Amino acid sequence: MTATATEYTVITCDTADGVHTITMNRPDVLNAFNGPLLSELTAALKAAEKNADVRVVVITGSGRAFSSGQDLGDLKEKYVPGHVPELGADLKKRYDPCIKHIRRMSKPVIAAVNGVAAGAGCSIALACDFRLASEHASFIEVFVHVGLVPDSASTWTLPRLVGWGRAMELCCTGRPVKAEEAQAIGLVSTVSAADEFEAAVAKFAGRLAALPPQAMDLTKRLLNASYGNSLEEQLEAEAFAQDTAGRTSDHFEGVTAFLEKRQPAFTGQ
Repeated sequence: MTATATEYTVITCDTADGVHTITMNRPDVLNAFNGPLLSELTAALKAAEKNADVRVVVITGSGRAFSSGQDLGDLKEKYVPGHVPELGADLKKRYDPCIKHIRRMSKPVIAAVNGVAAGAGCSIALACDFRLASEHASFIEVFVHVGLVPDSASTWTLPRLVGWGRAMELCCTGRPVKAEEAQAIGLVSTVSAADEFEAAVAKFAGRLAALPPQAMDLTKRLLNASYGNSLEEQLEAEAFAQDTAGRTSDHFEGVTAFLEKRQPAFTGQ
């Protein structure tokens, strides 16, 4: 086992056995997003992408929340009569790069939702490839309550996960979705008791880390592309990806391990 810790101010990062865990660390404000948190989260994702020792990334929160979204306390001095916010520019500068990196990175990203995921916190969780929930988790598209629209790709990810009608209802009512309902509607894969949650995340992440990384990367690319491709385009993309996967050492290892009735040892080659 190897473990490393990287110095940041509002997140912590640790790598062990191929699993890189990024913990948002502003528990006093429920891990609400400010400039430093978004900047460090994006930087940590970029570093994990480049790190050959990392096969799986986990994003979680410290304390009792995943993230409560934008830190409205940071806006107190700005919101005075006559202030006109430029929210679109802020999204493009701070939030969108983080979302794009999660969606485009070659390694699977797990949201370990330990508590409330509200607003942009919900959006970050939805952008991840997998969502595992503690029994204390909840998801809230809270934007409507402050006169705004869902952002950070929520209007792209949510309907793909739960369908257009339910996405419309959740976005327009801004009601909380508790962990059990989230699992029932396909928003999360699993729900675990709070005292078993960390172990459940580690077990799932470990299973992914033991799988062939290039096959998972190609699978993620295909699924992302499928929403914009015609049937013919997707078939062509699958053929190209399968040809690429078939040339890997991991493919040869998988087949020979099956024939020899043993567990494969995938190297990422």
